[in-house]
Amino acid sequence: MRPVLPQWSGTLAVKAAVFIAVMCCALAAMLGVLVHVQVTNQTVGQARDQALQRLTQATERYEAGDTLWRGAGVDPPELPRELRDLAVSGDRGTMVADRAGRPTMWAAGPVDGERALAVAVDYSQQARTIEGLDRAILWSSGLAIGATLLVGAFAVTRVTRRLHTTALVARRISAGDLDARVSDPRTAPRTKAGPPDEVAAVAAALDSMAASLQGKLLAEQRFTADVAHELRTPLTGLHAAAELLPPGRPTELVRDRVAALRTLTEDLLEISRLDTGRERVELDTEQLGPLAERAVRAAGSDTEVRVVRDVSVETDRRRLERVLGNLVANAHKHGRGPVVLTVDGPVVTVRDHGDGFPEYLVAHGPQRFRTEGGTRGHGLGLTIARGQAEVLGARLEFANAPDGGAVATLELAAE
Repeated sequence: MRPVLPQWSGTLAVKAAVFIAVMCCALAAMLGVLVHVQVTNQTVGQARDQALQRLTQATERYEAGDTLWRGAGVDPPELPRELRDLAVSGDRGTMVADRAGRPTMWAAGPVDGERALAVAVDYSQQARTIEGLDRAILWSSGLAIGATLLVGAFAVTRVTRRLHTTALVARRISAGDLDARVSDPRTAPRTKAGPPDEVAAVAAALDSMAASLQGKLLAEQRFTADVAHELRTPLTGLHAAAELLPPGRPTELVRDRVAALRTLTEDLLEISRLDTGRERVELDTEQLGPLAERAVRAAGSDTEVRVVRDVSVETDRRRLERVLGNLVANAHKHGRGPVVLTVDGPVVTVRDHGDGFPEYLVAHGPQRFRTEGGTRGHGLGLTIARGQAEVLGARLEFANAPDGGAVATLELAAE
């Protein structure tokens, strides 16, 4: 089972910091090892040459019968056994070992058959030099890694800050703020112009996409509003003319279609007003249970109202009744009974027992002029319901019940 990492470990800044730290440590370790090996080889080589030179001089004095100086002798007890065996076998060699608690460079060679002449040279200064070098490498590597991390964190933070700003603007655009831009001259800091980088290219592409999207949506909104306004005048005349027709089945059909066309026109006008984002609510304190019952009676449908827990809400009564009426009407039109409206505190649910909402609607919300399954309608009722809910500051969600049926949930802000 893979371990679950904390959320902050996935950020770009943390990944960049870890990468920089690993690379700095690897580079510092490589350079430190190279310097340590080079200096150690040089220091040990000089000490070895000095010890072998003194061994040559001691051998000459020994063969001449002169007295050996201090630090030289034949088979001294402190001589490492490995080096003595090498000297007895007829070879000369050197070895670093402790002598009376101090590091010593030993040099030994054969004399008089199976005896070894050895010379001891103090190696303390060279050992301290190497230890000091190792400490200096560690300290300098630590300082270099720290400084590199600070500089890298500063550079990465600047990039991640710009990426965060770009993501924030993208979220604002997806939430409906089509005026949001990354390079907004009113809010963007004035910086010295420089060559564009990848983040700037992403920001420019996002701004271009937002401008294009805004233009297309505005054109669609203007078209919807213009069509609805242009239809009102001929529809008024058509309605008046239909009222003058003689009674009969053809007249009923004409009046029914004219009424449907008038409803569609009014819905289009309402959507165009919601699209402008300039709708204002008239707040008042209402009891949610009685308000839901009035909305059901106004819809003229056989809907069961269940009040589990009533609550007072500050809302626009007309808009809330419009939302509930559209949800109930949609449940009866596209679902099957029984249709139940439940009030549980500030949460209102409308459920039918039909085939449920289409998958696209549950995933992406209602879309105007889109229906599925051969059902009649224009997909405007739920679109208006969601738009009015947003004006009220409420949250409207659509889902399907596990045992079948569509469930629309409206969550209001309680007092």
